[in-house]
Amino acid sequence: MTQQDLQSIIEAFGEAWNRHDIEALMSFMHEECVFEGVAGPLACGARHEGTAAVRRAFEAAWQIIPDAAWRNARCWVSGDNGVMESTFTGTTTDGSRIEADMVDLLVFKDGKIVRKNAFRKQRPHLPAQA
Repeated sequence: MTQQDLQSIIEAFGEAWNRHDIEALMSFMHEECVFEGVAGPLACGARHEGTAAVRRAFEAAWQIIPDAAWRNARCWVSGDNGVMESTFTGTTTDGSRIEADMVDLLVFKDGKIVRKNAFRKQRPHLPAQA
């Protein structure tokens, strides 16, 4: 797979996040996938291993933040590694708002994402809009 192919996969992966399209997201994931989220009890945040666990974790993002969006994505690839920078926005169930820069570090295996490691700037939530 070429670097351009992997770049196109990252861009399509980001678009699927914004559509909240779990089937499309999982189609990009390798069967041995791991997702390390931005928050959790471990040094890596929360670690989800295998397609079922990753699927549940991805879907939970939209349950907690129903209007979640990843804006202004910038993507690049080097070897089997990819990066997607974006600004994450959304409204939590209590009405407070999130706006913070983030980055996903992606590792590819056999043309699929085998590891997604997410990082987001720690910023207090913004007040609910009136």
